[in-house]
Formats: sequence, C-alpha cells, structure tokens
Amino acid sequence: MEVKIMKNIMNENEQLAKENRTLFSQNGVVAVNIMASPGAGKTSIIQTIINCFRTNTNIAVIEGDIASTIDAEKIEKSGIPVIQINTCGGCHLDANVIREAYNSIDLKPKSPKGRKSLLLIENVGNLICPSSFDLGESLKIVIASVPEGHDKPFKYTSMFEAADAVILNKTDLLPYIDFDMNEFYKGVRALKPEIPIFEVSCRTCEGFDALTKWLEQYLI
Repeated sequence: MEVKIMKNIMNENEQLAKENRTLFSQNGVVAVNIMASPGAGKTSIIQTIINCFRTNTNIAVIEGDIASTIDAEKIEKSGIPVIQINTCGGCHLDANVIREAYNSIDLKPKSPKGRKSLLLIENVGNLICPSSFDLGESLKIVIASVPEGHDKPFKYTSMFEAADAVILNKTDLLPYIDFDMNEFYKGVRALKPEIPIFEVSCRTCEGFDALTKWLEQYLI
C-alpha cells in the first residue's frame, strides 16, 4: 500500500510538472532548477547570475529551504522579485509549490527586446531527493564545490545524471584543498559525456563569462 501511495504522489507531480512546463513556455519563461548540497554556494551563484543579466532580462527567484528566509532576504536586497518556500522538513521542492509560487511572484512575461524571462529556483540543499521531482523547469543545474571533494559525481549519480549543466564552485580554494580535478571530470563525464562543466568562483567572479554565455542561448 505504501508503494502505491508513493506512485500516486509521483504521478501527480509528473502531471503538474508537465503543466508547469507548458505554462513557462507559453509565458516566455526559462525556469532553472538549481540543486546542490548545503553550503555549495547556490545563493551566491544566483546573485552573480542576477548581476550578469539584470540589465537586459526580467528575473525572479524562488527560494526553497527547510526553514528561515535568510537567502530570500539576500536576494530581495538586490531589488529582484523573490518568494520563499519553507518545506518545514521536506527535502525537496515539487511541481505544486512551484506553481503556487510562480502565480504569486511578479515576473513580467517578456524581457526587453523580446528576450525570455529568467526564473531561478533554488532547491532545498540536498544531493538526493531533488533529482527525483520534476518541477517543470527548463534546465537543471547541479552545483558542486571544491571543499566538498571530487567524489560527489561518483556518490550521487542520479543528481548528476539529471543535470543539464554542472557548476564547480569555489575554485579559488583549489591551491589549499586536496581536490583532484581530473577525477571530478572523470566522474561527471562517465554519467554524461557531453554535459557542460563550468569552473567558477563567486569570490573572484572567474568563470562566469562561460556560464552566462551558455545561459544566454536559452533566453534569446
């Protein structure tokens, strides 16, 4: 009986995700599901992406967390529409809460010169559950960070398999941490040989040119 209930939950989420995907497409919205473990730098990367695109793109942010509004408050200071979703212990966002949040947020349907709008979704810090729940997003990005070690792609295969791009954050710490870049790439490429991998540092802003160029192709 428990298995049957879980199947019902998953099936319902899949249907809602399809509806979300259609809704985003009809409204010219590129929704990006950003997933990572706690402390990998999701919010910092979102803030940097905002700074890169804010002059020519309408942007809004959905912040997912177990509790608090700390991250949403950081985004709000930048003047970007943001809504906080607290899961109260839940380990992931789902299609239903994304629909409710999207309907409540002030995201204009079209950016200047007909560009698509950008909806950045910060999922709950977790490298397991979020990969199983489709939100109806346009893109999935997984963030790993140098302090976490190079073995994450080997340990959390479903997360990296689900991704459309991988960001390796905090590369400014490479001289100080025993991180094997070749092993990290080996783990990612074994799962998805052609997936783009972006090496970035939010502290120095290095590597964001390549990331924003990749995102740009979906916004025009």
